[in-house]
Amino acid sequence: MKHVKFIALIVAAAGMTAGSAALAKGFGHHGPKMSFEEIDTDGSGEVTKAEIQAMKDAHFAKADANGDGKLSLEEMQARAQERAAGRAAEMLERFDKDGDGALSKDEMPQPRRAGRMFDRMDADGSGGISKEEFEEARARHGGKRWHGHGDEAEQN
Repeated sequence: MKHVKFIALIVAAAGMTAGSAALAKGFGHHGPKMSFEEIDTDGSGEVTKAEIQAMKDAHFAKADANGDGKLSLEEMQARAQERAAGRAAEMLERFDKDGDGALSKDEMPQPRRAGRMFDRMDADGSGGISKEEFEEARARHGGKRWHGHGDEAEQN
């Protein structure tokens, strides 16, 4: 039962962050992992603009559950949750080292730049971040909020 709750929590969190932005992309960074051959539907050895458009249209049609040519909030949420569920399952499969069907804290993936942001903010190397160092880092970051992702916080 703990496993089901944990997976549900991951799916809910991913669904909220994915939102309509993930749906609007259609494909790309977090989109389907399609092979060249799947996109090159006519087998010509080249992907055309028409083939890319057809792929986008197919993604839209899949999300447009009632076929009215528009995406309602409910349709976008349903599609985002579907995609989030798939990503959560892939994450579990990839990182569940002991095969118990759940991710322990130690099995959770670490950001690629874990610790680097802290080290950059700790300008004097004291091992702690003073209010001044914190404010300087915030000013360098342009006042944007950090979301716990090393890549976002690293941007200048």
